[in-house]
Amino acid sequence: MINKIQSSLSEAVSAIPDGASVMIGGFGDAGIPFELIDALLERGTRDLTVISNNAGAGEIGIAKLIKADRVRKVICSHPRPPKSEVFAAAYRAGRVALECVPQGTLAERMRAAGAGLGPFFTPTGYGTPLAEGKEQRVIDGRGYVLEQPLSADFALIRAHEGDRLGNLTYRLAARNFNPVMCMASRHAIAQVDIIVEAGAIEPVHVMTQAIFVQAVVLARGATT
Repeated sequence: MINKIQSSLSEAVSAIPDGASVMIGGFGDAGIPFELIDALLERGTRDLTVISNNAGAGEIGIAKLIKADRVRKVICSHPRPPKSEVFAAAYRAGRVALECVPQGTLAERMRAAGAGLGPFFTPTGYGTPLAEGKEQRVIDGRGYVLEQPLSADFALIRAHEGDRLGNLTYRLAARNFNPVMCMASRHAIAQVDIIVEAGAIEPVHVMTQAIFVQAVVLARGATT
């Protein structure tokens, strides 16, 4: 019987080794798997490449990992959201590298990886420093940049409901990058608020299909 339910947050992240690339869902504070991030911090995992919309704010989530010197590189579209002093200090000190990617390009690079597609042309960034070192081409009078698919070893995501098979639903804006990160990673770990019986989620309501999820864990204080 397929059962992807993990007994604890620590068990859920135990497969992540030092040096792994990890996609982390979220937009603002919505859909960020804070408890999975804390569990990864507690395990002492380091030398990570983090792929996310931003580089963390305050001293929680991704910022907490950076402050603890667990992150060697961040790939994101918005490295300086409000209260992002932790990342700024680490970057200026040379403790963390940055690859800045336009938000739409970031999402499309992940989607391309998840769909098994190759590189694609986009006009975003053409003729700017973001296009340096990349193929640039003018097609029908418009400039384009060739971008590569972006995959990761793991994804940490936050969902609302999950079942033992790995089917997921999200609440409102918490959906954001989470579904495409499940598709673009080789091992997606979902922190959920509720675990339901297999079949309890109507097929039409499944937002991430089980085939893209390898582990499901209940958030602390949540219910089955």
